[in-house]
Amino acid sequence: MALTSRITLAQRLRSLGTFDSFKVPAYRMYFLGMIGQWASFSMESVARSYLIYDITGSEAKLGLVALASAIPVLALSLFGGAFADRMPKKHLIQISQVVMTVVSVGTGVLIQTGYLGPEHPDSWWVLVAGGFMMGTVMAMSMPSRQSIIPELVGREQIMNAISLNTLGMSVFQLVGPAVAGYLIDWFGYAVIYYIMSVIQGGAIVFTSFLPRIVPSQERRKSVLADVGAGIRYIAAHRLIMLVLLFYVGSMLLGMPYQMMMPVFAKDILNVGVAGQGTLMSVSGIGALVASLTLASLPSRRRGLILLISNILLGGALLVFAFSVSWPLSLGMMVLVGVGRTSNNTSGAALLQTHVEPAYLGRVMSIMMMNFGLSSLGTFFAGVLAESLSVQWAIGGLAMILVGGSLLGLIPRRVRSLQ
Repeated sequence: MALTSRITLAQRLRSLGTFDSFKVPAYRMYFLGMIGQWASFSMESVARSYLIYDITGSEAKLGLVALASAIPVLALSLFGGAFADRMPKKHLIQISQVVMTVVSVGTGVLIQTGYLGPEHPDSWWVLVAGGFMMGTVMAMSMPSRQSIIPELVGREQIMNAISLNTLGMSVFQLVGPAVAGYLIDWFGYAVIYYIMSVIQGGAIVFTSFLPRIVPSQERRKSVLADVGAGIRYIAAHRLIMLVLLFYVGSMLLGMPYQMMMPVFAKDILNVGVAGQGTLMSVSGIGALVASLTLASLPSRRRGLILLISNILLGGALLVFAFSVSWPLSLGMMVLVGVGRTSNNTSGAALLQTHVEPAYLGRVMSIMMMNFGLSSLGTFFAGVLAESLSVQWAIGGLAMILVGGSLLGLIPRRVRSLQ
């Protein structure tokens, strides 16, 4: 009887299809290659923001570093999307991995030699330059990283593949920031950038095993003409515009808290860099739960998930912004992870399902502009924090996110999307 129960349970778990996309060898290589990006971003999110605040003690300068990475993302993402639609995406991904490795090594060396650090108050320009280079790399490669997924798995597996992608990101979001915080406490900032370099180097190896898929549509137009065609395609499809609006809006209004986290950790909650790492890691718990849930569910009601996740994200950030309680702040970060991950997964799945393949890279480039928009939002949040307070800066943006998403629930057009 017990054996029968165990078999039945195993069969039920298999029927969920949570890890179906891993059966595709090309997707496995893609997933392993993405580990370098996930691990690096999760650790650098602590190292870069806390280092700049350690050097300058200025919320506005935190926003300025974010702005440096936002400018190339906003200016070049459409071109990155056009290249993704006309070139093998594998090559664009590999080039970005090489550049990220070089930037990480260079930053580590400058920290270790003593030039970049609190001892040299003017050295923060290095982080601005590094942010600009990383933003340029992201703009040119992120559309390829996202739009390559339908080329690796079947159409019916897109939601599952994106959810597993988010799951991997969530695991490193859970582990990376806490590890980075303690490593900085024990060994200093340089070790983080050296570890990032090694991980990114390994990612290059895995990505080399991806298939070289040349876009099937012959292209004789210029890149600028392709960009224009992509914009006209989006403008002609109102539903796609609405999905992009709610997806990108959550990044612009909901993500600035990440760069402002040193202010909360150091000045409000008094937990230091290790505490900042812990705060960012516990959001990974919520992200992990959301990723596993979405990977196991059938592809239904994704429009409703998109809107509800925005409301959850904004509400949790509103409470976090004004919290002075360590346990309450930790709890809100878990909910932030749930909201952010659900938004990312449902928004990406909706676009990759409803957009024509010939335009997918360019549409995804608009989606990838969220990184630039979130950094732009961080810049304005930093300015508001200097003039008002960091609580009202983050809390005010969260209120707008909640209000806009509640309005989005009223018409049936978006919430009924499958």
